[in-house]
Amino acid sequence: MPTLPLAFDPGGAFDPFLLLATALVLDAYLGEMRLLFKLVPHPVVAIGNVIGWFDRRLNRPERGATDRRVRGILVVVVLTGAAIGIGSMIQAAAAWMPYGWALELFVLVTLVAQRSLYDHVAAVARGLETEGLSGGRRAVAMIVGRDPKTLDEHGVSRAAIESCAENFSDGIVAPVFWYVILGLPGMLAYKTINTMDSMIGHKTDRYRAFGWAAARLDDLVNLIPARLAGLILAVGTAAAAGKPGRAMMTMLRDARKHRSPNAGWPEAAMAGGLDLALAGPRRYPGEVVDAPWIGSGRARADATDIRRALRALLAGCVLQAGVVLLLWFSMGQ
Repeated sequence: MPTLPLAFDPGGAFDPFLLLATALVLDAYLGEMRLLFKLVPHPVVAIGNVIGWFDRRLNRPERGATDRRVRGILVVVVLTGAAIGIGSMIQAAAAWMPYGWALELFVLVTLVAQRSLYDHVAAVARGLETEGLSGGRRAVAMIVGRDPKTLDEHGVSRAAIESCAENFSDGIVAPVFWYVILGLPGMLAYKTINTMDSMIGHKTDRYRAFGWAAARLDDLVNLIPARLAGLILAVGTAAAAGKPGRAMMTMLRDARKHRSPNAGWPEAAMAGGLDLALAGPRRYPGEVVDAPWIGSGRARADATDIRRALRALLAGCVLQAGVVLLLWFSMGQ
């Protein structure tokens, strides 16, 4: 069995699985480290700034759709390649420098979002409980793209629960998955792809062509993580007095109803486990989406249901950390 001193060797050597497990624990404790990132830009913010620069320079409305699509593909190739290169350099430096594992540990902590997701979703429940609908709308506007003014209490609650499930996949399971598969280069590339999708992967006149490659690549890299996230959440709903069996059945039945090829898996697992109906018709700025319901339970969700979703989220994070530790143990044999 590997020992702690060998996992964090002063000479720079480290065990990546134990490093990842440590990062998950530290992220759960430290959260967003806002004081630090007031002084230096957060890696994801820096990535977003670069994407924004390319968007302003290359995605001009007077260009034709084909030209903008080609330019969008170029941006995806350049930024994904740069992320892999930077991740490789950091990983090499971490292995070479004395106590270099601390550098990689720091980057890992900044690229997983367990505590951040929990805090933002919990803020919606707290807003509804203490300030009513106005407080809930104000908090949910921080985590969803739909127009909060059109949401009643149940709509706010469903939006928070849906965001909790979807971002468990995008912000927690997927970065960990790609670190396990390809190390820090894979994790940093994933965060870059996911950030590109969130910024330019929209089906609007401005981004339909330019963001096409970003959206398609994001669908691809989330294909396996989204299904893993659904499975983990299905089990995790047991911690919220939910029903894991129903979560699994709902996921298999309803996941493909979502307009995203991936988001439906964790959302359907959460809906089934908590006996809710999620998704459904919704309004975004300038767009009304007549989407089908996912799950056959109650659509009238409330703050109590958000708290139950948060318990499922916590259980899911613990389960994932347990899997990482199991990998560490088994790889050290």
